[in-house]
Amino acid sequence: MLLLFLIALALALASLLVPAGRFAEAQPLALSSFEWAQPENSLALFSADGGRGLFNFLFEGFTSGGRSSAAVGVIALVLIIGGSFGVIQASGAVDRGLLRLVGFAGRRDWLLLTLLFVAFSLGGAVFGMGEETIAFLALLLPLTDRLGLPRAAAVMCTYMASQIGFATSWMNPFSVVVAQGIAGLDPISGAPFRILMWSCFTALGLGFTLRYALRNRVPAAASDSPSGEARVPLSWGDRLILLLVLATVVWIVWGVSLHGYYLPEIAGQFFGLGLAVGLVCWLDGRLGANRIAEEFTEGVRRLVPVALVIAAAKGMLWLLGGVDPHQPSVLNTLLFGMAWLFEGLPPVVSAQGMFLLQAVFNFFVTSGSAQAGITMPLMAGLGDLVGVSRQTAVVAFQLGDGLTNLVVPTSAVMIGAIGVAGIGWTQWLRLIWRFELLLLACGALFVALAVLTGLE
Repeated sequence: MLLLFLIALALALASLLVPAGRFAEAQPLALSSFEWAQPENSLALFSADGGRGLFNFLFEGFTSGGRSSAAVGVIALVLIIGGSFGVIQASGAVDRGLLRLVGFAGRRDWLLLTLLFVAFSLGGAVFGMGEETIAFLALLLPLTDRLGLPRAAAVMCTYMASQIGFATSWMNPFSVVVAQGIAGLDPISGAPFRILMWSCFTALGLGFTLRYALRNRVPAAASDSPSGEARVPLSWGDRLILLLVLATVVWIVWGVSLHGYYLPEIAGQFFGLGLAVGLVCWLDGRLGANRIAEEFTEGVRRLVPVALVIAAAKGMLWLLGGVDPHQPSVLNTLLFGMAWLFEGLPPVVSAQGMFLLQAVFNFFVTSGSAQAGITMPLMAGLGDLVGVSRQTAVVAFQLGDGLTNLVVPTSAVMIGAIGVAGIGWTQWLRLIWRFELLLLACGALFVALAVLTGLE
């Protein structure tokens, strides 16, 4: 949040130095329709009469939009998702489900790695799993040691899988939902394209992991059993909770794709999931009613920083004069300047430039929600000027952000994951740099595919 405030301060100063501009009405949005505005720039520290003031930007960001638009509607959706996920995580069903997968695979290492990779990729896509992989990695390392699998393979089928899922998600509340809200798109829109993207990247990552693991076996540690923890049974409550999560994901995709469900409906679906999971937890005695309410509240609290990012992003747009292309604003001037760099380039090439910018920016800001808040206000408008749809701009953001999480040394979670496995960053980089280049090449391919298919 400190970084966002510093950026807001820089934008406030820029609004005093950069002249405002606008795009002429009744003309196509293009460089040729841009014109400088006459009013002088002004910005106070605090405004009491509806004018722009630095101290007002966060409140203005929170209160912008309505129940079916950013920021109010998206913030409400994100907080409700957080509450429901809080109850799901407290139930322990997801943890035991993953351990059960380990027990099911036994000593069939190829099956174990396959099940884990797909499960953690789904975790990244649906829940935005990241830091949680470190705890699971610590549990899995003794097992992979006993099976004679290299420790890097354990990192690949947990942390790397989760980041591939994170980067290609169709419903991740920490990146895609935030970015789409800021870009003015329906949440979870474009899901079929992203599900295809997730499937392709997950298959690619799984193939690389299996190839590496089976070619780099190490002497197996002696043990009579693959893992004592892996034999933890699933209760009827665990099975029902996992089924409820799966059914809700299908329900949401069905509702959005066929019936146009939007923020209020999706929020209701997630809240219903939280209630249903809470009821199961209460019936089988694992959580009391008060504990369920506390976990829901705690889940909401964990996503408050994401809500602040959304509000700050909208507030920064307000500081720059708003998003109306026909009203004088500094944002219009910035968009004009960025679009000038891409002038005359085909939309496919412009989209690749946006993808590259997001990948480079992730070195400095590794938080998906923070990067969305900082970059999407500009990238969405830039796309309008250079012929790149806003949906494609979101695809460029999520791929540029998520795929580089595997290598940037500024990612605390990545450093933590490889550190638990006893792998240094330079050693990890030597293992996957070629694969990282392959992922980025495939990312560029999907960004181009989004442009060529007219993804909206």
